[in-house]
Amino acid sequence: MSEFNTKFPEGFLWGGATAANQIEGAYQEGGKGLSLADVLPGGKVRVNVLSQTGFNFEMDKSKYVYPNHDAIDFYHHYKEDIALFAEMGFKAYRMSIAWSRIFPKGDEIVPNEEGLAFYDRVFDELNKYGIEPVVTISHFEMPLHLIKAYGGWRNREVISFFERYAKTVFNRYKNKVKYWLTFNEINSATYFPLSGLGFSADSEETLLQDSFQGLHHQFVASSLAVKAGHEIIPDSQIGCMLVYFPVYSIDSNPVNVLHAIKEEQISNYICGDVQVRGEYPTFAKRFFKENGINLNIHEGDLELLKQYPVDFISFSYYMSLTEKKEKTAEEKVTGNHFSGVKNPFLRQSEWGWQIDPIGLRISLNQLYDRYRVPLFVVENGLGAYDKIEEDGTINDDYRIEYLREHVRAMGEAIEDGVDLIGYTSWGCIDLVSFSTGEMSKRYGYIYVDRHDDGSGTLERKKKKSFFWYKNVIATNGEQI
Repeated sequence: MSEFNTKFPEGFLWGGATAANQIEGAYQEGGKGLSLADVLPGGKVRVNVLSQTGFNFEMDKSKYVYPNHDAIDFYHHYKEDIALFAEMGFKAYRMSIAWSRIFPKGDEIVPNEEGLAFYDRVFDELNKYGIEPVVTISHFEMPLHLIKAYGGWRNREVISFFERYAKTVFNRYKNKVKYWLTFNEINSATYFPLSGLGFSADSEETLLQDSFQGLHHQFVASSLAVKAGHEIIPDSQIGCMLVYFPVYSIDSNPVNVLHAIKEEQISNYICGDVQVRGEYPTFAKRFFKENGINLNIHEGDLELLKQYPVDFISFSYYMSLTEKKEKTAEEKVTGNHFSGVKNPFLRQSEWGWQIDPIGLRISLNQLYDRYRVPLFVVENGLGAYDKIEEDGTINDDYRIEYLREHVRAMGEAIEDGVDLIGYTSWGCIDLVSFSTGEMSKRYGYIYVDRHDDGSGTLERKKKKSFFWYKNVIATNGEQI
């Protein structure tokens, strides 16, 4: 345990984060329809599915396993899990609603009452313990019917389906949920349109055009959600959600510095500028021109974006990237599906993600300096192999070290003047990894006896980090 002088603000929202498709299971219970996540195979083959063209959105159980179908069965264990979150002292729990639990196909007029009632029970349980829900409306789990019948977010018609869905959950939970996020890691969509936009690119040549057109439709949908949310829930706070990573130049060569700046603009700032500033940035126009991207923008779209920006920025932070203009295949390193070159000053996780706590402080300063709106770190964590000792303990000191340094970085950013409202670390309970579909890549403070082959008792066990984080929250970050 260590102490440092930075004070986190009163009311700081300490907690944890998950996503419906990675924890709920019960993929065909309660009237739920199939989603994108339900047809993604588990194991390292998932990386290829997410990054290559031509995925057919079909299941093949003779060839693959599908861990999201059962996950950790939060659907039936939510009371037990929320009680454990409460024991840690959570002030907030970032979660998502499965779109296909509310509208099984996505284009229905009438929602599924069983799905709505399930989340009523979850929110009531959170409220019982005084835990604030932070709810992502769409988190990589688009209804499969919208993908197959409409082509995902490439089709403008999907905007109206999303708006109906958003209005439905706002009306249903208006007395239970204040904090909302529209789309998870929205800026990842141009790299992995399968997860974010619900389509598998036809070819590399059409990838950027289709991705940015789909993103434009999401921007419009997000603004419509902000409009509806503020009308239905006047005191609501509705944020965007970015995957954020500062991009460093490998050296001081101006060619590499400029390249890093341009990479950061496209990766981090197009989506933020549209959703917070309410307009496409000037650098986007050049990028679109140079890449042959011609957006179909309807009359009134740009006015809508300007009139209904988000209230705050939430983001995930796992790593930084280091770039150079000309790099060989041997120099590339990957993490969280994004590639750069190896930073000689950083260590890597067991999955090759470069560990950079100072990068979180840099990210917070960059975002706040650019946008001047409240920030919320809603994902950050270490995926690692955990070992159960003979006495039943799980001594994940490596996770504690990782989290401690990132909490310290947040404290320093607050001292720098950043308006930071909360921190929900990723995978507060072990879950199915989105990027690899593995259970063995564990993030949680709570161990779940579920394995990559689907075996296990689903027993929950507290790791050493559980007690460490409990103390962090109890002292409002004074003891880390």
